[in-house]
Amino acid sequence: MDNKQLVELFDRYMNRESSEEETYELFNYINNPGNANQVTEMLGDRLNCESRDDLLSAYKQENILNQIFEHGTPSVKQAKIRLLKWVKVAAAVLIFILPGLYFFIHNKPEAGTLISRNKAHQKDVQPGGNKATLTLSNGLQIILSNAKNGTLARQGNANIVKLTNGKVVYNKATISTAITEYNTMTTPRGGKYELVLSDGTKVWLNAASSITYPTVFAGKERRVTITGEAYFEVAKNKKMPFKINVNGQEEVQVLGTHFNIMAYNNEPAIKTTLLEGSVRIVKDMTTGTLKPGEQALLSPNGHLSIVDDADIDQAVAWKNGQTLFVNEDIQTIMRQVSRWYDIDIEYQGDMPKRLFTGGISRESNLSALLRILELSKIHFKITDSKIIVTP
Repeated sequence: MDNKQLVELFDRYMNRESSEEETYELFNYINNPGNANQVTEMLGDRLNCESRDDLLSAYKQENILNQIFEHGTPSVKQAKIRLLKWVKVAAAVLIFILPGLYFFIHNKPEAGTLISRNKAHQKDVQPGGNKATLTLSNGLQIILSNAKNGTLARQGNANIVKLTNGKVVYNKATISTAITEYNTMTTPRGGKYELVLSDGTKVWLNAASSITYPTVFAGKERRVTITGEAYFEVAKNKKMPFKINVNGQEEVQVLGTHFNIMAYNNEPAIKTTLLEGSVRIVKDMTTGTLKPGEQALLSPNGHLSIVDDADIDQAVAWKNGQTLFVNEDIQTIMRQVSRWYDIDIEYQGDMPKRLFTGGISRESNLSALLRILELSKIHFKITDSKIIVTP
């Protein structure tokens, strides 16, 4: 394929004019390592980028995915930055620049739509959504996705309210008591939820996570316990520090700040990433203080290290409605897939050592992600409750 044919095929695809055969011809051509230089030059002209680093830098600096997923796919006239010129309409935009796969999926497929023609994907899986269970101090459980908007319960010094946007808010009651009661919010695999504590602290729970907290904070500190992953925007109160117990392994101490904690048991480390303010990590006799842009890593053996230049976009992508990978192996990707799509993973054969960088809307069906990964010589079969991964 000469340069003119490649450009015409790419432009037809970007303008939703390519047939299924032309689309797969383009994907297969791009995926051939022997065509890397030609494809890089063509994409460079379209993107006005000279290298992969330029692309990723522009991507971070302009929060491209935030704009795309929040406002929909923009037209060329609406685009305010050069990189958005080519993100007009695609079901999937592939970027193979240097060794490795760089993919971005910017549309939101309708429920039930199969993007892949692979018969193994005919059993598609829809993404997760707002799902959580609220367990009150008396043991009563409320399935929040089924609960009506309005007051859910009155406990001690708090009224628990579900708002029209789905989030749960704790409001201080007009009549106070001396009783301190604790509730727990739990999300399943394929679930997420937003919570506002009685002090105004906002909490976003990712899939397969939980938070235990008092209905109203009292005393000299505000203390909660989490498992899984949560993003916090802590209300400021210097007289009442906010403390988080993470999996019973570490404590995060804050005053008022924005940060993310990822503490799944099947991940290699507990990651605390700071966006704003200051937090202190405590593990036994070891402590570390984070500044904005830094990330603390606590390994299973108790070793605490701090990354100076953390990837903030990647750490909070889930909270912003994105699944984002930056130089991750297939196992790391599939662990996140398992949690969000509520599906088990089985590996057959030796998995490739390649690393992947890219993003996909969390509103996309599972087949959208698997289709892209298959173009890098990885294969999947979806059963009723499991993905079988083969090289």
